[in-house]
Formats: sequence, C-alpha cells, structure tokens
Amino acid sequence: MLEAIESQLKDLLKKAGVTGEVEFSKPPKSDMGDVAFVCFGLGKNPKEEAEKLAKVLKIDSLELIDEVKAFGPYVNFFFNAGELACLTLEEASKKEYGSNNSGKDKKVLIEYPSQNTHKEFHIGHFRNVCIGNPLVQFYRKSGYKVIPINYVNDFGRHVVKALWYIQKFDKKPKGNKQKWLGEIYAEASKHIEENKEEVTPELDELQTKLEAREPETMKLFEETKSWSVGGFKNLMDELDVEHDSIIYESEVKDRGQEIVDELLEKNIAEVGERGAIIIDLEKYNLGIAVLRKSTGGGLYHTSDLALAEKKFKKYKVEESINITGTEQNHYFKQLFKILELNGFKHKMTHIGYGLVNLPSGKMSSRAGNVILYEDLRDEVFASLKKETAERHADWSEEKINKTVHTLTMAVLKFTMQKHESNKIITFDMEEAMSFDGYSAPYILYATARINSLLRKGGKAKKINTALLKEAEEKKLLMLLGEYGEVVEKALENYNPSTVARYCFELAQAFNDFYNKHSILNVEDKDLVSIRLALSGAVGQVITDSLGLLTIETVEEM
Repeated sequence: MLEAIESQLKDLLKKAGVTGEVEFSKPPKSDMGDVAFVCFGLGKNPKEEAEKLAKVLKIDSLELIDEVKAFGPYVNFFFNAGELACLTLEEASKKEYGSNNSGKDKKVLIEYPSQNTHKEFHIGHFRNVCIGNPLVQFYRKSGYKVIPINYVNDFGRHVVKALWYIQKFDKKPKGNKQKWLGEIYAEASKHIEENKEEVTPELDELQTKLEAREPETMKLFEETKSWSVGGFKNLMDELDVEHDSIIYESEVKDRGQEIVDELLEKNIAEVGERGAIIIDLEKYNLGIAVLRKSTGGGLYHTSDLALAEKKFKKYKVEESINITGTEQNHYFKQLFKILELNGFKHKMTHIGYGLVNLPSGKMSSRAGNVILYEDLRDEVFASLKKETAERHADWSEEKINKTVHTLTMAVLKFTMQKHESNKIITFDMEEAMSFDGYSAPYILYATARINSLLRKGGKAKKINTALLKEAEEKKLLMLLGEYGEVVEKALENYNPSTVARYCFELAQAFNDFYNKHSILNVEDKDLVSIRLALSGAVGQVITDSLGLLTIETVEEM
C-alpha cells in the first residue's frame, strides 16, 4: 500500500482512539473492500469492536474513502477510484517507484552461480543465475551496495578426473573446448565408476600433484581451466550477470589447510579414522564433518572456511549469501556451525534451490546425460523463431532474430523464476512458450499491447482521475499501489517468484480491463486520456518489475 494512503488511514484510526501498532491486510474478495484493519487487541470481542469502530470513524473529511464496513473482526475500507488514481498514478510515474532506503549504508555480498570448471554449464546452473540476478536487483532497489561475486570450483576431484582422463587416454580438444571438456568429464566419470578400485590410487596421486602445484600437472590444469573460464564468461555476459570479482578455489585452498590446522590446535577438530581430520557435530544433529582427507588432500569444507574469511575481510559486508542446490543444505549447516565454533560472527545465508528436470527425467552431469543450458536455449529460440516468422512475414531477419532472442531469454528466465526457489521444477517447453497462462509471453504481450496503445493514442493531454470508476480500473490502481511492498517481501524472503507472480497478476488485470472496456474508441476524449495514463503506468511498472528479474520487454510481438 502506498505510504500516502497508509498515512491517511492511520491518522483516521488514531482520531477514533486506536492506539498501538496498526497493520493492514488485503480482503480476500474485492466486494469486501480494498484494505482491512483487524481489531484483535482492541477489546475482548473483536467483532463488536469492529462494528463500533466502523460507526465512529469520521470519513467525511477524506475524499479517498467512499465507505467503511465491518466484516467480522475487520474494519474494511472502500476507496474512491478517482482519488486512488491521484495518489497512485503520480507515484507510479516516478523512475524510483518501488524503491526504498532500508539498505542505506549497508553492503551485502551475493555469491553465484559458483559453477565448476571442467564441467558443462547446465540448466541447474542456469536456475542459480535466475535466483542470483534478481536478488542483486532487489537489494539495489532497497538501497544496498551489492557485491556480486563468483566462486569457481577449479581445484576439486572433478578437475582431477578430467585431467587424469585426458592424460591417460591422450585426449585432444575439438570444437567448442568448454563443451568438449564437459564431455570429457562425463566420459571420465563413467569410466572411473566402472573401474573404481583400479584407478582410485592414480586419481589420488594426481590430486596430490595438483595440490602440490607440480609443474607438468599445473600446465595442463591452467590450459584446460582457461577453456572453461572463457566459455563461462560468454555465458555470463549473455545472462546479464556482472561480477565484481571472481574467486577461484585454487586461490583459497592453501589458507583453508591452515585453518584446518588452527582448528586442530584449538581442539575444535580432531584426527579421525585413518588420519582424516574431522569435526564431530553430532550434538548439533549435524553428523561428522570431514575437513581433510587421510591422504592430506582438502575437501569443500577446507576451501569454504578460507573463502568465508576472505569475503568478510576483503569486502566488509553485513551479510554473505550463497546460492546452491538444496542437496547442499546440510553441508552449509555444517559449514556455518564450524565457523561459529571458530569464533566467526558474521551473518551468512544459504539459499537452496530445487532440481530442474525435463519431462524425460532428472539430469546428471555424472551420468553424462546433462541438460545443457545452451542446448535448451537453442531449442527454445528455434521454436519461437519459427512461430514469429510465420506471424510477421513482413519483418526483416534482423528484427526477427532480435525479438526472438529477447523472448527466448524471457521464456527461460521467467520459467525458472515463477517457482519458489526450493521447489523441484519440470521445464515444460510448451507451457513456457504459451501465450496463455502464467508465462513470459503472456506478460510480454500485455506490455506490447500497451506500447501499441500509447503509440496510437499519443501522450495523454488532460488527466481527470475522477473518470476512473470501473472495478477493473480500481483493481489495476490497487495492484500498482502494492509494488513497493512486493519488492520488500521478495527481498525479505529471498524469493524472485514474488515479483514474477506480481508481474503476471498485473498483466492479467490489465488484459481483463482491456477486454471489457475500450481505451481509444470512446467519445469522451478525457476518458481516453486517463485510461491511456493508467495503461502507461501499468506498462511502466511491469517493465520495471521484469527488469528486477533481468527480463527485457519487446515493442512488438
């Protein structure tokens, strides 16, 4: 709810004798009013208190309120659409609409997508980006200084597997080296799984050489790593990801080993079976955490302890946020507990996201049937291009490609973002590209329709908000007024789906309005003007909210 409206309602309630905290909610049905105030805490019988309060409220002095009614323990306010428009349209036209300053003078670090070198960039990584990108925007819109970083795992067992396979079988790169390296990893994983006992000593030996920075091993490591890094940079550019810094596991691994030694000295860690270094977290219901293998090699915990230290020392942030798959939820609980036991007092947050499946089933890079982001992107692009070319035979090839690229990015991103992060999702291509229902094309078609109206109708010359009286107009105004709260809620819950849902509801409400009421073809030109102004505000807010999801709109579809 807009601050100006909320302020008027609070003053009204205060004059009626209401003291203490005042909170408002949205009635479940439009015929029950626009805003509700619950009377719990005003007396022993909230229903009676609501009835009494509704009678004593003096609304005559407020043009905004047409009527007040009691519904059970609630006092519900019915707004005048014209007055609501005066407040809403003026605010919604401002560039900074929806922003707040809750994060002023605060810094937050967001770590994503944290992909592995020597592996493919699959749709699981893509979902990570689709969470990280909006979070960066939510924090910025709330006044925070945001430091997005990418922590790239370039030194783990997966690297050893790929390097071993290349050396063992004298593999030579071909085509797209990043993709080829990912294929090599998949082949290596399969071969190793089938010959585990035989090859494990060789893998251990190679890992020891890698961690010791043995020259020949490092030469191959650096060369192959560059193939991944180059490919990933192109993908990050395509996906609108901008990192302030990239930190590689190889840069923090040694410091991680030092921290493990420090934990041993403090008796926080201990020597476990076969010489591995562990921390017993059983009393916290977190099991046993292994910090160092019996061979002396480091593990993910080893590096992540050093990474946490580095992030807060270097960037001086209030909070560090990690985004990974939900399968790592337990791992991060262990990590945060170890840091706490070591005297680490900084705020760290883990956001886990669910798996992404296709109708054919779960993807797995280990099994070699990984669903690559690029393959999915190309398939969506081809399908949308065919459909767009058929609808717009008069468009140039350049215009078609540009429009389809924007649509493709929108389809892919929105399909990931419309679900809550922790949910497992199935990417249904037909549903994702549909022009009906909860989809990116449906929303973008609404903005394209608004753009067309504004081109035909021109700039509104005279604004008479009193002409807005229809229920559909009022619903749009109420939704526009909620934008700031939507942003706050999305940030509070680290949840891009809150904004995605809002975009859809706003587009849906506009289409309902458009289908029931003429905008350009009415005799009253003042009514045309105010409806154009309302449409423009809706288009602006949808565009801005999609921008938070790093989704662009199109002029035509």
